[in-house]
Amino acid sequence: MNDPRKRVALVTGAASGIGAAICRALAGPDTAILVHTRANRGGAEVVVDAVRAAGGQAELALGDLAEPTIATILVRQAMERFGGLDMLISNAGFADRSGLAELTDAAMTRSMEAIHGAFFRLARAAVPALAAGRDPRIIAVSSFVAHAFRTDLAVFPASASAKAATEALVRALAIELAPSGITVNAIVPGVIRKDPGTHAAFTPAQAAAQTARIPLGRLGLPSDVAAAVAFLVSPGAGYITGQALHVDGGLVIRA
Repeated sequence: MNDPRKRVALVTGAASGIGAAICRALAGPDTAILVHTRANRGGAEVVVDAVRAAGGQAELALGDLAEPTIATILVRQAMERFGGLDMLISNAGFADRSGLAELTDAAMTRSMEAIHGAFFRLARAAVPALAAGRDPRIIAVSSFVAHAFRTDLAVFPASASAKAATEALVRALAIELAPSGITVNAIVPGVIRKDPGTHAAFTPAQAAAQTARIPLGRLGLPSDVAAAVAFLVSPGAGYITGQALHVDGGLVIRA
């Protein structure tokens, strides 16, 4: 049986970067985490070990969230392994910088399915379990590319479309799920430093140019984003829902 003192989290795209940092930020004796990755088993195993070293429970799960059945399978795995689900953090995704001329129908569909479609299916599958959970939370990890459209910044048409759709769904679900006590929010990272050896949307020179446009004068760290997620899934954030929290060093400032 699941320890009633533990809250259970499903974190997707958790083998590196932001997802891995989220798992580390949540790790502790009072938390169990299903660490998901599409294919990076080695990276996910390192994260599982880190969660366990911090006193938490952790298991690894594999699956391509663009496949329609994987979301339901992951939720079921969390329930079977830990006895419940209290936190869904939909982080898995990728950046596609293709311009309109190079952006094929298949590439656009791939972005939408891997980001927006995955979040939709995860939320739909998770709601029954979350409704019975403790301080239930849904967090979608979005991106500044859905908000910053300027000639001095990189533009990601496919990724921006998928992330913007995800944020719209966050707001709709926040209203629909409020009676069940489930809060639904988005985290909007800015330009975040990548782990060494992992795919990066920017070359070092491009990253330096982007840094020059960030008011706080540095790239964000995965731990910066993870700290915001840890707050939003905490009991203290129980009166916050339908919001998009920007963690970007001031890159996007909205009225």
